[in-house]
Amino acid sequence: MAIIEIKNVAKRFGAVTALHNVDMTIADKEFMVLLGASGCGKTTLLRIIAGLETPSEGEIWIGGRRVDHLPPRQRGIAMVFQNYAVFPHLTVFENIAFGLRMQKTPQDQVRRRVTRTAELMHIEQLLERYSGQLSGGQRQRVAVARALAMEPEVILMDEPLSNLDALLRLEMRAELKGVLAEAKSTAIYVTHDQVEAMSLADRIAVVHKGRIVQAAEPIEVYRNPATRFVGSFIGNPPMNFLPARADGGGRWSVAGFSLQGPTAERPLEFAIRPEDLTPAEAGIPAIARVVEPLGPHLLVTTEVEGQTFRAVLESERRVVPGDRLHLAPMPGRARWFDPETETAIAA
Repeated sequence: MAIIEIKNVAKRFGAVTALHNVDMTIADKEFMVLLGASGCGKTTLLRIIAGLETPSEGEIWIGGRRVDHLPPRQRGIAMVFQNYAVFPHLTVFENIAFGLRMQKTPQDQVRRRVTRTAELMHIEQLLERYSGQLSGGQRQRVAVARALAMEPEVILMDEPLSNLDALLRLEMRAELKGVLAEAKSTAIYVTHDQVEAMSLADRIAVVHKGRIVQAAEPIEVYRNPATRFVGSFIGNPPMNFLPARADGGGRWSVAGFSLQGPTAERPLEFAIRPEDLTPAEAGIPAIARVVEPLGPHLLVTTEVEGQTFRAVLESERRVVPGDRLHLAPMPGRARWFDPETETAIAA
């Protein structure tokens, strides 16, 4: 079993702290995605798990064995990098077999594993070609196949699809999740792309300023963000935020619109997803500024008390810039945050 335990891991580069005492357990065969903006520490954490960086503090355990003192080759892991790292002087077969050759795996096992992983990645017809004869998507498939051929307990991926165009990324996402489920490896995947995270992950760990601020299933992270950052980072378009004033008895005034919320006396911040708003006779008063027809829906950027406030409406609805709207939150979809700590408040 390849359970990964990250215990109180910190990483400092001189006076800069890249990771702050990270604690997390990744279950056997789980697909965990580390999601965050550039420079947040997610790749540093991945490299510590891989053995390419040494933690300043803390421990890494894989399958019940402490490994933070071991070199990468002794950790039972395989890694797929952002750049394909496909050797141009080797055929696809030899590229996939490279790690097995280094381990002096018997030839019959090499052929069996290479053939199997090539079939999983749908590149079995390319085994005799060289990398110069491959497209970017094919090279990325070779890199993933090379990692899978090692039959690792753990596979680590550092933004492996970022160099592909949009259509290839869509195809590879669909294939990758199925392939890793069949391989039965525990996977950790680093990305800044929220669509990749939502579509691939069993769980998402959102990393912000060197800390994991939320780790949960994708729909939980989307619907119930633990912090204001999570709500603003996940979602396209992101969550809307407006100041809320307590009216007493759990009622709150948001831009003059009254609605039920948590019981608190101090000011809070009201938050709502753009798709959770509907035009109504009573709602948050807004003025349409930009209308973007996006096929199945309209993205309407409005202004509410001088702040940008977006709504996703049905494509059949006619809205033009300058229209005055009242946007009502769907029942149960509003979220509330403490403006000082930026953490979620239960309604």
